[in-house]
Amino acid sequence: MKNKMSIPNISSLILLKDEVFRANLALVKHNLVTLTWGNASGIDRERGLVVIKPSGVPYDAMTADDMVVVDLATGAAQGSALKPSSDLATHLALYRAWPEIGGVVHAHSLYATAFAQACRDTPCLGTTHADHFYGDVPCTRDLTQAEVEGEYEANTGAVIIECFARRNLQPLSMPAALVARHGPFTWGKSATHAVEQAVALEHVCHMALSTFQINPAPGAFPAYVLQKHFERKHGPKAYYGQR
Repeated sequence: MKNKMSIPNISSLILLKDEVFRANLALVKHNLVTLTWGNASGIDRERGLVVIKPSGVPYDAMTADDMVVVDLATGAAQGSALKPSSDLATHLALYRAWPEIGGVVHAHSLYATAFAQACRDTPCLGTTHADHFYGDVPCTRDLTQAEVEGEYEANTGAVIIECFARRNLQPLSMPAALVARHGPFTWGKSATHAVEQAVALEHVCHMALSTFQINPAPGAFPAYVLQKHFERKHGPKAYYGQR
């Protein structure tokens, strides 16, 4: 019986490794990473395992088998000769804090990183933004010297979680954050979904910057339009797309 039960479990892990591998390649496809500046991960909640890109390995040299499996509770790698991404502890912090998410992406995409380096929220200025993010995409506070010199990557996750708690934000209605002077993190119900959010975030950051260049004071986006656009895609009575 144990052997029979292990077959679907092994298969599900293989599928997750393949999805995470493809998610990492999608970051390259969408021009969200330069060199090896980015990573995507996914989680098997039932087994308590996270799959993530190996640290520093070029995207064109990776295979699905290279994806590193780690224990959610301990962060220990499970049978891999490769080290997991150096951002692993940030991913783990988000997975532990928010059980509703299934994938995490970190990148240093140009426009989202520019907002992060400026320590500015990305304001919601129009309906394209509202279709993906329920309000301004938040930028965290700076990490303290002690946080940087301590468990830096874990504290990066902690400062995102702290920001969301302070602003009363929900991770699935605001699936992105900008870490001050660092860069963006996005997440979703899967690794694939987290990549989609990273693509959307980069696009709306670019649009926001372009908007400010045309009109430095565009005014506040009406809350009723924000709610309409977000809920028609993500609300309980969403009607966008096919059933």
